Amino acid sequence: MYAAVDLGTNNCRLLVARPTAEGFRVVDAFSRIVRLGEGVDGSRHLSVEAMDRTIAALKICAEKMRRRKVTRARCVATAACRKARNCDEFLARVNQEAGLYLETITAEEEAGLAIAGCRSLMEAKTRHALVFDIGGGSTELIWAKHHPDTGLEPIALTSLPIGVVSIAERHGGGDFSPEQYESLVLRLLEGMGLFEAEHGINELMRQGEVQMIGTSGTVTTLSGVHLGLEKYDRRQIDGLWLSFADARSAAEQLRGMNLEQRTAHPCIGRGRADLVVAGCAILEAIRRTWPCETLVVADRGVREGLLLSLIECDDRRSGNNAADGAIA
Repeated sequence: MYAAVDLGTNNCRLLVARPTAEGFRVVDAFSRIVRLGEGVDGSRHLSVEAMDRTIAALKICAEKMRRRKVTRARCVATAACRKARNCDEFLARVNQEAGLYLETITAEEEAGLAIAGCRSLMEAKTRHALVFDIGGGSTELIWAKHHPDTGLEPIALTSLPIGVVSIAERHGGGDFSPEQYESLVLRLLEGMGLFEAEHGINELMRQGEVQMIGTSGTVTTLSGVHLGLEKYDRRQIDGLWLSFADARSAAEQLRGMNLEQRTAHPCIGRGRADLVVAGCAILEAIRRTWPCETLVVADRGVREGLLLSLIECDDRRSGNNAADGAIA
């Protein structure tokens, strides 16, 4: 039995799975908005309150892992812990109080795990992929080659120090005037434009050789709004081909709502209500930089990449327990 924990700036997520011939079958899952990175952009410190909330969620993860008799696991933290000067203090608390060994991974490893989790969404005929992950504390862009037999191979990546939490914190309740929204999009275009200039992605995109994949709460939320779901349903979202026209229409709906209305929406809720418009601005900057017609929505990413890497490691090494010890 395998488990993976992905602790981001905003969310704490767990998957527990059994290996199958096709990959793995999920037997348990958990997700909670913890806002670990709340205020970290300004202070460079994780607050006591944020650590307490996160450790409470990680205790639930640990209990689920024990109940499922997990034998192989890996638990990782991303942008918030990379930025925080008191990260070591937090990791020690996690180990002592939740009984989990949590490691902070680099942006490069995070990106590699995200695309590993998405490789089954690639069409066999497509030779390149542009994968983006709009996170709480950063946005990752991954440019990759696609080999039908071996999957996605990263060519280049960049981690832009912008995310939905850091943007929303600068804008109070996450509401933007049209002028503020456009100004934000223009600022975001700069970093993305540098990535495009270096790799010439648009030329291959015009030739139909690039598939765009979006893996983040922003694109899954916009998909749910577009489909008019009365309750979020991963089965209808993961792998959905979403046109940018439909994504923009859904974004306009969200921008026209106030905080209370977004909170009441069944695909958003209180934890994302003040963040989702910031995510829409990041997605708009991506669309303007790479004006393709559609993207594939991935309700998957780092956790799935972690599980696949653990299973493949076992397949290669025939039971070597290199990743054991994630549960103390």
